[in-house]
Amino acid sequence: MSAMLPIVWSIAGTDSGGGAGLSADQRMADAFEVHLCPVVAAVTAQSSTAVTRVEPLAPELIEAQLLALEHDMPPQALKTGLLGGVAQVELVARWVDRLRARGPLALVVDPVLGASTGAGFADEATLRAYQALLLPRATVVTPNRREAAALLGEAPAGGDAACAAPALARALQARRGARSVCITGGDSAQDGALALDWIATPQAEGWLALPRQATPHTHGTGCSFATALACALALGFVPADAAVLAKMATAQALRHGGAAGQGAGPVCARAGFGLEPALLPRMSWGEAPAFGVGEASSGAAAARPLDLYAIVDSAARVRQALAADVRTLQLRIKTPAVPDAAWHAALAEEIRAGVAACRAAGAELFVNDHWRLALELGAEAVHLGQEDLMALGDAGRRALRDSGLKLGISTHSLWELCRAATLRPRYLACGPVWPTLTKAMPWRPQGLDNLAWWCAMAPAPVVAIGGLLEAAQFEQAARCGADGVCAVRVLGEEPARTVPALQRALSQGRAAAALPVPALPHPSLERED
Repeated sequence: MSAMLPIVWSIAGTDSGGGAGLSADQRMADAFEVHLCPVVAAVTAQSSTAVTRVEPLAPELIEAQLLALEHDMPPQALKTGLLGGVAQVELVARWVDRLRARGPLALVVDPVLGASTGAGFADEATLRAYQALLLPRATVVTPNRREAAALLGEAPAGGDAACAAPALARALQARRGARSVCITGGDSAQDGALALDWIATPQAEGWLALPRQATPHTHGTGCSFATALACALALGFVPADAAVLAKMATAQALRHGGAAGQGAGPVCARAGFGLEPALLPRMSWGEAPAFGVGEASSGAAAARPLDLYAIVDSAARVRQALAADVRTLQLRIKTPAVPDAAWHAALAEEIRAGVAACRAAGAELFVNDHWRLALELGAEAVHLGQEDLMALGDAGRRALRDSGLKLGISTHSLWELCRAATLRPRYLACGPVWPTLTKAMPWRPQGLDNLAWWCAMAPAPVVAIGGLLEAAQFEQAARCGADGVCAVRVLGEEPARTVPALQRALSQGRAAAALPVPALPHPSLERED
């Protein structure tokens, strides 16, 4: 018996033209393999060129639909679209509270205030109801820039370009109580060749970027994006990762849109969007829209696989690993709580000695963290974590990119993968693949399924790290497509004894059949509603 699909309720309007509203929601839910319950809140008479009538359903009719679903098909996520009036907004707010009293529920609010054809869907009283009742309950709200300004009670003077999306998002969080905000920008051609969405979530803030789709067929884009977010949340993803998947699915839906009348045709979401590397967006580290879209990684032309990747804590251990025929190493020396001058001098000597030993052996050495010192001492490569890179700021990251150092970057989630890709890395580490005690972290184990997905989708070679304690795991990681596999504790006291078996396992894994790549990864962080 197959497992029950996650359930999303969409409380929204019909579209007699089949382009937007519940029609678009259904197509997107099918693409995610999520079950959609389409709850009609309003009926619209519309075609591809005009909306000629909007008729909100009586609240008792909406409630009858919800009561029918409540116990048989309770949702993991609820998405709102066109609601039609104050009474309908009030009803939805009551039901969100009712459902949350029984368990976790993600709420995605798509503030459908008007149609792309120009028809208005919300009067001032309805707008105030959104502000007071839905935004404070929202897990994610998905306005475009004009809708965001309206929800804040501001007029977007000067057009879309004058509305700073980051400031609008933070104001919606601070003044309206939304937990996460995604301000969509696909409708703003003034952004140029890239379609830019700003996300502000508890996990991360930044621009999500993909090349703008050259198509007139965009009907239902906003509905599709919000439903994709709801589907990803229903699958257990946190808002930042859900936004990445929504961006991918919506871009693919735009690509497959087509004419169905005299005006803009509907977008068409399809299964398989999660396996197209070109759909993986880039994410900025801050408000500066720097992405490197289309740039090759510094590892793209590297012919040498990273293979067995030894992580050691001293120059002496570097020499031991080299003697065991390891040719990719990381020198990771932990910084004490209060580093003094003697420690800094010792660190410099360890890096200097490690660099010299690896250069003599023709091996690749990545120095962990201390990139400026590593550069000064002749290192060619460094490894940095996401927090370290964030702390550098825009100027520091530019200096790092311009230094010529090859860069390895840790990634644990989809948004971290998208953010790291902007720095043209030599490799992207995926971890922890298995549970690890090496360091405390909030991440769930990636497992072989996520590792295989990373290897298929990442724009640079992938290194598997975390919890690798026996040779069989090295073989499995190689079968996922990992370019390098990290050895830390498994090296033991005598690498010459342990390394041959690990290298044989890597060779066997590369010769064996590849492990399957899932349509989507699984969540790597627990969602908190």
